[in-house]
Amino acid sequence: MGNALGPTSTASSVARARESFAAGEDVVKGVRPEILASWYRCRDRYEVDRTLDVAPGATGENDSRLDNRVFFTALGGLGALAGREVERDSGVVTVTDGGGRVLGVWGDPSARRQADLNNLAPWSSWSERCTGTNGMGTALEVPGPVTVIGPEHWCESFNQWSCAGISVRDVVTGAPVASINISRLNAPLSPHVSSWLTAAAACVEHGIYRRALAEAEKVLAEFNRTSSRETGPLMAMDRGGNVISANDAAVSLLKLSDDNPVASGAIEPKDRWNPNIPGLLEAARWAMDRALESARWSGYATLPACPGEAAIPMTMRPIVESNHVVGVLCALGVQEGEPYQGESKQPVNPVPPRVIGVRDDRLVLLSPAEIRYAEADRSTVWLSTDRGRIQAATRGLDNVEAALTNFGFHRVHRRFLVNLRRVVELERGFKGELVLITDPRSPEHVPVSRRHAPELRRLLGV
Repeated sequence: MGNALGPTSTASSVARARESFAAGEDVVKGVRPEILASWYRCRDRYEVDRTLDVAPGATGENDSRLDNRVFFTALGGLGALAGREVERDSGVVTVTDGGGRVLGVWGDPSARRQADLNNLAPWSSWSERCTGTNGMGTALEVPGPVTVIGPEHWCESFNQWSCAGISVRDVVTGAPVASINISRLNAPLSPHVSSWLTAAAACVEHGIYRRALAEAEKVLAEFNRTSSRETGPLMAMDRGGNVISANDAAVSLLKLSDDNPVASGAIEPKDRWNPNIPGLLEAARWAMDRALESARWSGYATLPACPGEAAIPMTMRPIVESNHVVGVLCALGVQEGEPYQGESKQPVNPVPPRVIGVRDDRLVLLSPAEIRYAEADRSTVWLSTDRGRIQAATRGLDNVEAALTNFGFHRVHRRFLVNLRRVVELERGFKGELVLITDPRSPEHVPVSRRHAPELRRLLGV
């Protein structure tokens, strides 16, 4: 992460590009893809007022389904420590919660006084929704470190700042729970900012990871107690809707392989199974919300256990530990408690989902249905689409997978993510490997690793 606006950009050219974009122009050259993606959100989704010169006050509480007080304390300590360092560079360090609400500011007194003029102060909101493109808010929208330099800010009044931020994310849900940001006034950022932010986020996320393991142990213990009393299909999910454990009856009903980690209990987050049952995650979130009102609550949703099969009742029983929901037991084929009605109201003329790609100096807005598969080349991800091979604006295959899982995409290899709806042929490779063909008119062959083959066969019904 550097301080450059782009290989051929200057502050004045980026400022002109922003003015053109704000006036309705969509093809903007010389702007970094991640900044252009943020501008799209600010203009089309959030409709942020570009004349804003003071961040609004924060309202409400950040609901991330995780008690973050311990992690906010750790971030505050890191922020205070870094504040003493950046004070020498006339900079400030800021920590926010997952909603962009500023919790603390440290650093150079003169820079802090200038920051106060923009309300860069505790209890102000610097989410993109409220304040446009900025280091803190934009870091909450995407994984990894983010820089916003001068006129890349959506609001012109913040152009004198150079900012770098990174989000801290819940390892279970993937949702941002906090961000940490370093800003300098009328000066470039230190080249060491990126590595420091990455290390700081990793330090706090390690604590979240350890908590996730402890939560999984509690969920597994409750699952074992319940499965000893009940013989029907039963599975246990974490707060993110991923399955930690399933008994033999559930493994059979869900058509899982016997060597799936959940058959014996998956404590590690990376080993947990995403059931990919439409509506299950929303029903689990509903159950966790209802459990906050009564720990002994139960309810059920009627959903298909496997693609193409008839829907069955699934009873949710939240697992509560110290007044916090840590998981959900799901009894398959059981109808008990309050019925789940789903979303009560659908949006009028909803905007279709889009995946952002990059081609030359412009963003390409792709429907998930246009994408046949994604291939990772280290942290760069290439999308094979009906409009050709396009680089994903998001880096890292794990991050692209998180964005596409709900649209029928499935991980089949450490380097490949495939749209199951676009698979038209299967063949065996030279040594018996499974190979997917998404377009019989071209030599597109997507390899399937041995680890992913059983689950893929289940999903495709072969």
